[in-house]
This record gives sequence, C-alpha cells and structure tokens, in this order.
Amino acid sequence: MHEPNRLTLRTWLGLALAVIVVDHLTKFWASSALDYQEFVPVLPFFSLVLVHNTGAAFSFLADAGGWQRWFFIAVGVIATIIIVRLLKRHAREPRLAVPLALVLGGALGNVIDRIVLGYVVDFLYFHYESFAWPAFNIADAAISIGAVLLVWDSLRGKPTQKEPA
Repeated sequence: MHEPNRLTLRTWLGLALAVIVVDHLTKFWASSALDYQEFVPVLPFFSLVLVHNTGAAFSFLADAGGWQRWFFIAVGVIATIIIVRLLKRHAREPRLAVPLALVLGGALGNVIDRIVLGYVVDFLYFHYESFAWPAFNIADAAISIGAVLLVWDSLRGKPTQKEPA
C-alpha cells in the first residue's frame, strides 16, 4: 500500500473509478449473457438473474411511477459531492478513505445506470431454501462493504499513538 503521506484524492478517485469499471463490465456481461428474469443456478445458494431495478436497495420505491429515477439520481449526485469533499479532507487516512471511495464508486455506478438506462442492472442473487436476498450488483456490494467498514471504523475509535520511548 502507499505510504500515508503519498495518498491523495487522486488515489481514492482511482479506486472509485475501478469500482465503476468493474461494475459496468459485469453489468454489460450480465445484460449480454443472461435472459431477463431467467434464473441461472451457479451454486446451491447462488444464482444469476438479470433484473432491471427502478427503485433503490431491495427495490424500494420500484413501483412509484417514474419520479424516483430523478430522485435517486439527485441523491447520488449530492452523495458524490459530499463524499468527494470528505475524501479531499481525509485523503491521508486510508481507514476512512477506502470505504468512502467504495461508496463513491458504487453510488456513481448506479447513478450512471439510472441516467443512461432509467434503471439499475442487478444480477447477483443469493438464496437458501425459503430465504432469498434481493438481486444486486457490484456497485451495491461496494456501497455495502464501504458502509460496513465506516461503521466498523467508527466503533473501533481512533488509533492510539504511543509515546516515544
């Protein structure tokens, strides 16, 4: 990893861009290789299924009539501005910058879908017996991982600095 004094906003924007690229490459693959809403079992607990999500996480507001597209785009743009400002302020703090960059990349990956397609492409589907997690994508995973890391870091507190001997 980089030394803390060499970490810059560019480093974290690069990580966010990598999330966007991987997200969109996998969405392109899923849209090309999978038939809409057809389940392709991969493992006993994991399938691929192409769905178009006009809502947010867990299809929240998916049937709201169309206004939600612009609402979620606006939320994504506002989140982007806030996160970029936070990244600029905390660029030399990887414990904060890595999760923020993951959330940024995921948010922008889904905002791009909403702007270009009018919906978000989801295709990863975990299930077990009667339990099923809603389909999601790499952007959603990056947002979730980033959020968990932010919560975990806030619960851990700041690292203590040892007194020089």
